[in-house]
Amino acid sequence: MQTLKVDLGERSYPIFIGQGLLDRGLMQPYIKGQQVLIVTNETIAPLYLDRLVSSLPDSLKVDSVILPDGERYKDLDHVNMVFDALLNKRHNRTTTLIALGGGVVGDMTGFAAACYQRGVDFIQVPTTLLSQVDSSVGGKTGVNHPQGKNMIGAFHQPQCVVIDTDVLNTLPEKELSAGMAEVIKYGLIYDEAFLCYLEDHVDGLMGLQPDLLEQAIFRSCEIKAEVVAQDEKESGIRALLNLGHTFGHAIEADQGYGEWLHGEAVGAGTMMAADLSCRLGWISSGDVTRIKDILEAANLPIYPPTEMSADQFKNLMSVDKKVLDGQLRLVLLKQVGQAVVTSDFPVAKLDETLAAGTSLGQCC
Repeated sequence: MQTLKVDLGERSYPIFIGQGLLDRGLMQPYIKGQQVLIVTNETIAPLYLDRLVSSLPDSLKVDSVILPDGERYKDLDHVNMVFDALLNKRHNRTTTLIALGGGVVGDMTGFAAACYQRGVDFIQVPTTLLSQVDSSVGGKTGVNHPQGKNMIGAFHQPQCVVIDTDVLNTLPEKELSAGMAEVIKYGLIYDEAFLCYLEDHVDGLMGLQPDLLEQAIFRSCEIKAEVVAQDEKESGIRALLNLGHTFGHAIEADQGYGEWLHGEAVGAGTMMAADLSCRLGWISSGDVTRIKDILEAANLPIYPPTEMSADQFKNLMSVDKKVLDGQLRLVLLKQVGQAVVTSDFPVAKLDETLAAGTSLGQCC
């Protein structure tokens, strides 16, 4: 087992990464009261709920709520299922919520914990690669609105994060690819040497080799922990973690939440960000080809939906959380391994990228 720390002063917490951690009772020291509510979904509950319950002390009162599975259920109506369970079972302010699932479960559980009786503790037990390397770390919680992804939420840090790499053995291949989009992102924005590692080992990672997965997850979480420690509430450097996300969120909203997995949309969005970065003269066409190759090796889509027009993209991107004072800000690449958040780009260049379709990366 490897351990990382997210350094946030008195709100610091550990991330545990390794095989077989679900049964080891690692979260017990981080449960302060005598009540626990496990929040999971219909897919994960049959696989891991009983194992998690068995790992907890018999002295705890453990309840559970099982949500429907899917991004389209990440809304206020379904968060109410968590509040209903907490109230029906008379959970008090010392309760701890445990999120057992992917990013949707983790975001909804964290948001419910932030709101219930004005804030209770929660623990993340992420079960998808995407949630292990991204959404379970850093305290972003929330739900979607029909007009925008994650537009309703709160910053609320977990007490700990328990990442059992064994659970990835039951992960569908599409979900594995979706998680790889976020792993690749860390190399592109922060650490070219890590990107080289991913390029060298992408086949093994896609084949679920445990030692490779653990190392990739560790480095991804290490980078995110470093960034979050510097900028918890995304007033500066943390926004760099959104490479490809503004484009990707527009795809998700246009297609309907859940039609494209979040990581799939981020994959196509990353390609769009690379294309625009190239059109601005910041990275080379060779860099764009390199990015395309690693995304394709991870079985990710690299082009947006053909039916999405430039106007549709711009309308949806205009409600992105990175828009300030009416100016759209994008995360773009100054070079491979170095990203920047900027609104300093000609709109005409953005229009070219939005109109490029399957010609992304070929005209820069």
